[in-house]
Formats: sequence, structure tokens, C-alpha cells
Amino acid sequence: MTRMQARMLPDGRRLHLNDGPIDLIIGAEGDAEEVGRAYAAVHARFATALDELCAELPLLRMPVGGEPQGAVARCMWRATGPLARHAFITPMAAVAGSVAEEMLAAMVAAAPLARAFVNNGGDIALHLAPGQHYDIGLVDRPDRPSLFSTARISADDHVRGIATSGWRGRSFSLGIADAVTVLAERASLADAAATLIANAVNLPAHPAVTRVPAVDLQPDSDLGQRPVTRAVGNLHGNEIGTALDAGVAFANVLLDEGRITAAALHLAGETRTLGRFDAGRQSQEIPRLR
Repeated sequence: MTRMQARMLPDGRRLHLNDGPIDLIIGAEGDAEEVGRAYAAVHARFATALDELCAELPLLRMPVGGEPQGAVARCMWRATGPLARHAFITPMAAVAGSVAEEMLAAMVAAAPLARAFVNNGGDIALHLAPGQHYDIGLVDRPDRPSLFSTARISADDHVRGIATSGWRGRSFSLGIADAVTVLAERASLADAAATLIANAVNLPAHPAVTRVPAVDLQPDSDLGQRPVTRAVGNLHGNEIGTALDAGVAFANVLLDEGRITAAALHLAGETRTLGRFDAGRQSQEIPRLR
């Protein structure tokens, strides 16, 4: 039985690739023959990606240390290594963005494209030829998505990665942010930064926050006994502000270091933004990347 699945979506333009926990939505624009070549290349590259990661999982689940061997694993290692001095992190914090980045690289190497994206569950790698742009919609809760604003990413911006993290997402979080969206030069960098910023949006030991050791939910979690957030009850206005301020303070450190370009932090209906986010008007006409 073939584990990997590949199909074109009903719109006839986007490719869906799935292998175990990796689920990609891929789009490309350009000459039809070149787009076909790019899709063939990413299909071939994706076929081995999960096995390569699984071969090095013990190392990737440890705090950043020795350099791994696989291309995706090395991308994870490079994205998280510089952040280890700020907080606990393992290469797994950048896995989704790194997979997206590697798959996009395979496409761009195979064919000249005007625009392309690889969306790995909300962690997105972008390709933009000169003069091109993407308009993206920003949501404040991944479990109940609705646009609160938009942002335009142009080729000249050098932003090629988008990532979102928070306790309501598919991965564990140490913080209480509903969502933290980050723009960065690469998807792997955005993924790692979003993870840590979301962790920093926090109210330690607050009685309204339910936390469980990560290993109780996933025995092989890279977070070990660290308590991950499972529910957030009612918070008062000043508490929401305090938690968001902690996240913004950490995000500003990463912004000053040049590791991110912009961030939007959301908690209980309140939002903080920093960096070069364009507070565009909400619109249902924004092209969706997933």
C-alpha cells in the first residue's frame, strides 16, 4: 500500500501532497509546462522527506546540538540554533516551515516560476519573481479562522516565510496565545520564531490556564515534562495585556536581531502588531493560500 498521496485539487491549479503527519497544499504560476515540471519535481522530493526526518528524530527532538545529515533536518537545525540562547528550543520547532522551504526549493530549481507557495498546515514558504506579490489574510484564531486584516508581500520585501503558532494550533505550546503569526526571510525562521513568541505570551501559574506535561499527551514529545497549554479560561483585561506585552517584548528582541520582519500576536480578542505589517482592510477577496 502506497503511503504517500498526491492529487490535484478541484480548482485544477493546486497540488495536494500528504504523507503521514505532513500535509501540503502547493500552488505555482507560470508557463503551464514549467508549472508541470515544478509539480513533478516537488512530488519526487516529497516522496523521501518523511523517511529522512524519521531517521534522525532522536537528534531532532533534543535541544539544538550536533548538526544532522538530512537537508530538511539541517534547515531545522540552522533555524533554531541561534534561538537557543533565548529559550528552550529543539529543531522540531522549525519542522513544518523547513519542510515547506525544502519542497519550494525543489520546485524553483526545476522550473522558472512567477509565483509559488508551499503551505504546510499554515507554515508557508513563498517564491516571488521580480515584480510579483501575494496578498495574505491574517486570522486571530486558527481553530475559528476569520480575517482580521491583510498584508501584501512583494518580491522586494524579501519576506519568503509565514508561520503561525499558538495553543489552539496543531502543535503544543507553552504559552497562551491564540495565535502568533510571523513574517521572516524564510519559512523555517518564521516557524521557529512563531513558536517561541507564542510561548512568551504567557501568564505563568495562572489558575484559569490548564496545563498538562507534554509527555502525557505525546510520550515522545521533544518538550518532555514541560507543561503545555490545553485550555485558557476567562482573563481580565489587564491580564490579557500583561501576557501580550511579554510576547511583544520577546518579539522585539528577534526583530532587533533581524530574525523576523513582522509579527501579529493575538489573545482573547486583543491584538498586538510589530514590524512591517501593513494593516490592510479586511476583505473576503484576498486570495487564500490554503
